[in-house]
This record gives sequence, C-alpha cells and structure tokens, in this order.
Amino acid sequence: MSTAVPAAPPAGTAALFTPWTLRGVTIPNRVWMASMCQYSAEPSGPGTGTANDWHFAHYGARATGGTGLILQEATAVSPEGRISPYDLGIWNDAQVEALRRITSFIASQGAVAGIQLAHAGRKASTDRTWKGGRPVGPEAYGWQPVAPSAVPFDEGHPVPAELTVEQIQEITARFAAAAARSLAAGYQVVEIHGAHGYLIGEFLSPHSNRRTDAYGGSFENRTRFALDVVDAVRAVWPEELPLFFRISATDWLEQDGWTAEETVRLAGLLQEHGVDLLDVSTGGLAPKLSIPVGPGYQVPFAARVKAETDLPVAAVGLITEPGQAEKILANGEADAVLLGRELLRDPYWARRAAVELGAEVRIPAPYHRSW
Repeated sequence: MSTAVPAAPPAGTAALFTPWTLRGVTIPNRVWMASMCQYSAEPSGPGTGTANDWHFAHYGARATGGTGLILQEATAVSPEGRISPYDLGIWNDAQVEALRRITSFIASQGAVAGIQLAHAGRKASTDRTWKGGRPVGPEAYGWQPVAPSAVPFDEGHPVPAELTVEQIQEITARFAAAAARSLAAGYQVVEIHGAHGYLIGEFLSPHSNRRTDAYGGSFENRTRFALDVVDAVRAVWPEELPLFFRISATDWLEQDGWTAEETVRLAGLLQEHGVDLLDVSTGGLAPKLSIPVGPGYQVPFAARVKAETDLPVAAVGLITEPGQAEKILANGEADAVLLGRELLRDPYWARRAAVELGAEVRIPAPYHRSW
C-alpha cells in the first residue's frame, strides 16, 4: 500500500487542525505528542514494566486536551531493552492488559493511540532522569547492556556486551512480537525507535558500530538491522495501520557519525519497506557535544527529508508556539509536528492553539461550560 500524502488544507483552514488519513487511520489534527519516558513503572516483581494509574492519567490528560496522536513513551521489547528499570515494556501479555485501558480511553476522546517500540542498547540500565540518569547495577535492579560493539556510551558507563548474529535476530523477533502485542493492546500506530543513540541508532552510526560482519562497515550493512526490524514488524502489523520510524538525522559529530545525507538515503529505503512516516529528531548517540539548540532547531532536517524524498515527515524539537507550528506546516517543512516538553507543561496546548489560529478542536462534553 502506498503512503498517503496529505492534501493542502482548504483556504482559511489552519494546517495544524487539518485531519490526515494514513493508510486506514484518520488522525484528527497535526498536533502530536512525542514519546517521552515517564520512568514510573515498577522496576521488579510481577508488575515489572507494567502501566499503572500514573500512565493512565498522563496520557488521558493529553487526549482530553485535544492532541491528535499520542505516541506512548519508549516501550521496551524485552526487559534488557529498557532505558531504566522503571520503563514500560510490552514483552508479556499482562502488560497488554494494562495498556488496553489506556488505549481505550484515548480512543474514547477522539484521539489516536500510538506506541513507540524500543531497545535501549548500550544506553540501557540507567537511573531515572531526576536521579541523575547514571548507570545502575544489580543492586538497583540493573543489568549489563548490549550493543553492536563493545564500546561504552561515555566515561563511567559499562562496556556493553557485543551482540552475536543470533542475538540480533532474536531482538528482531522481539520487535515483531511487541508489534503483535501492540495490536492486541489497541494501538493504531507503531513507531520503531531508531533515534537518540539507542540500539537501532547504534547500528546505524559508525561511531558506535565497529562490526566487521554483515551488520557493520558499509551503509548497507549498518542499516541492515533497522530494515530487518521494519520488515519483521510490517509482517505482523496490519496493512491498514501506519508504521512510523524515529531517527536522529545527525549525530552532530564532525566525523565518523551518522549524517543528514545518510538519513535521506535511508528514508527512501524505509518507505520501500513499508514505513509511512519519518519522525525526524537528532543527536543522543554521543555525549558532551555542542549542539545549536534553539526554537525549531531540528526542523531543517525534517524539511530536507520532505524535499528530497516522497516519505512524509514529522518535525520535533523546541516547537512551542501555535504560530510557529502552523508556519512549519504551511511552509511545507513537515506534515505534522510533535510536541514533547511543551505538552508536559500544558496538556491542553491543542486547545490554546485552536483559539489562536481560529480553528476547532474537540472538547469533552463535561468541559463545554468552560469553552
């Protein structure tokens, strides 16, 4: 099935509030919630990695606030794939039951529920961000991370175990199993996390991938794992449901890093393999870099992919104001915007944007007296 290309909104209509149908799913607007880990699941015991009341309230608030698509935080395909012991997972059926409660409520509010499937690779087994995010050991529910090569993320981080080919294939199968569980849990969009220096991104970048076998070296070899995962997920994910891929368009390294040129090249391959949208972020692979952070600083990378390929894109990164978001879409730099921290600050951002842009957004019936 070919990827849907969004039509221009009617004259006088805010692009930000134009619905978009991808495959068989209509997303009511282009205000989307980026995946942001909450580090709020139980770290051990029978409830390990399972969603709880915090997750229900967190995602439910954004759904009632008018957000069109809610992409759930990085959800691990295996226990060892968690960023921290407190991450959500989707490696067993008990986790599915807890997630179904969330997706059902999101759908009841007219929003679309998506899930980001992830494996943290060498950046796994770390503490919660508000505790410093440093690596943790078995005494704090930690474990040894794995990676394409035995290269640690930073000083003070453990040397990861280099994955065997058999282990790579097992993780690929884990992504597929997680996608099947995502369907059972009620998600309508799956996003594969290939960004921010986690496992798939580690394979893409020569900075972290020093392998000499079929998974390292050339562009074709470094992208092999990413495409294998896409193929495995697409094989079990229904044809009528969209598949996204999140990428870091650049590592921000002066040499030996993943580049914007390679991102454009990979985008075309991802589309051929059944990906419907590229979620374009940057960085995360290497620490202590000087990155020119500012409003919309990652948008040019999304705009380049959109200009040089046929794959739709979503832009992310310090998009905070309705006018700014509308301009990105109106200028054709992206097809949707993903808000991160701004939606943590204001769950009802979409409603405020609708007022400023003279558009309409859904309001839950119990809140109509306030509108």
